[in-house]
Amino acid sequence: MDIKILVVDDSPIMRKVIERTFNICGYESTSIFEASNGKEGLDILEEHAIDLLIVDINMPIMDGVQMLKEVKKNDQTKEIPILIISAESNKERIEKLSRFGAIFIHKPFTPEKLMAKMEQLI
Repeated sequence: MDIKILVVDDSPIMRKVIERTFNICGYESTSIFEASNGKEGLDILEEHAIDLLIVDINMPIMDGVQMLKEVKKNDQTKEIPILIISAESNKERIEKLSRFGAIFIHKPFTPEKLMAKMEQLI
C-alpha cells in the first residue's frame, strides 16, 4: 500500500530524518513529498492527494498554525490526519493545535514514537 505523506518543515535535515524513519520502519513504498514552509505545503496539497500531513510549527513565510487553518478550511483537505513534530513548548499553542485534531510529538523523537503516532492516524 502506497501511503502519501507530506512533510512540511523548514529544516531539510529534519525532513530527511522523518523520511529515513519511515524507510527504517518498513514503509519503503511510502511516497513522501517535502515542503519548507506552509505555503509550499499548501501548493503540494493542491496537486496531490495526501494521506498524512506532518508539520512543524515554526517556519518562515507561513508557519504551521497558519497552514493548518487553511487546510481545515478546504473541503478537499480538512479530513487529512495531521501529525505535528516540533520543538514548541508553549502549552497554549500546543492545545490550540490539538483543536485541529492534530497529534503532537516533541523534537527530538524516536523512530518508534513517530511510527506509533503515525499508525494512530492512518
